[in-house]
Amino acid sequence: MTRKFGIALLLLAIVTLALPAVSHAQVAVGVSIRIGPPPLPVYAQPICPGPRYIWVPGYWAYGPDGYFWVPGTWVFAPEPGLLWTPGYWGFADGFYVWHRGYWGPHVGFYGGINYGYGYPGVGFYGGEWRRGEFFYNRSVTNINVTVVHNVYERNIVVRNDTRVSFNGEGGVRAMPNRDEERWGHERHWDPTPDQDRHREEAGHNRDQWQSVNHGRPAFAATQHAGEFDRRDADRGDRGDSGERDNRELRQNNRELRQNNQEMRQNNRELRQNNHNQRESNRDQREQNRQKDRPNRPGKPDKDQGRPHGRGDRGL
Repeated sequence: MTRKFGIALLLLAIVTLALPAVSHAQVAVGVSIRIGPPPLPVYAQPICPGPRYIWVPGYWAYGPDGYFWVPGTWVFAPEPGLLWTPGYWGFADGFYVWHRGYWGPHVGFYGGINYGYGYPGVGFYGGEWRRGEFFYNRSVTNINVTVVHNVYERNIVVRNDTRVSFNGEGGVRAMPNRDEERWGHERHWDPTPDQDRHREEAGHNRDQWQSVNHGRPAFAATQHAGEFDRRDADRGDRGDSGERDNRELRQNNRELRQNNQEMRQNNRELRQNNHNQRESNRDQREQNRQKDRPNRPGKPDKDQGRPHGRGDRGL
């Protein structure tokens, strides 16, 4: 009896010790809630600040006041050769669980979420390391080639074009492939201090809270981590964006009509100038013909020197 009791205590201790490890592996920051994250906002990627910056896409984080948007931003990798695997929300057993992102030699599984700008749901196509330097794919990243010279172009096919922000039932149904499972066991690096500061700043900004912005964050993307007051920050898909786009479209149409009107006027003036030039050319040709015409002597009068009248015959 005592032996059985001891075995039971040993098994209980093993299970108790194992539970936190499993929980930490699945929920890196201990977040597990019943309310799903909002859809991903639509935003423009700020231009890359310079060489070796790597794009980290935005995501919905969770805090005491609910979901808040952590803007996408450009950061340095902890070491050359490392790539960022974004975190993602996974839905299982009635709970939404956050799987934290990490740095590693390869981009692993991130739930099949299409974060855009090189993260279509599987892998990463925004750039690659070559001999210690990062080369950017101009097809999917915003690069100024006068500042960044290591570039190439490679188009990608996006199979998931939705804005769904979680994996599982009701969201993106994706499972890690064999390579992603293997890369998930590689050595990983935590988010950099700049990324942690960026997340904290987002959580302290009320305009980033979903309860305030209703899924349209004030700052959807920034050029530098933690800087939410710069002009180069993208304010994302705000409520007035549709009306603003309509105003811009109407203005563009007015400018286009004005340009067309000016072009038609220019064409009329050009046709008139061509007509005048043809008239001038005809006049000039006529003058040249008159000038080049030979001075021929006039024909002699047939009756010159002959007598006139009948009376002359009798003399």
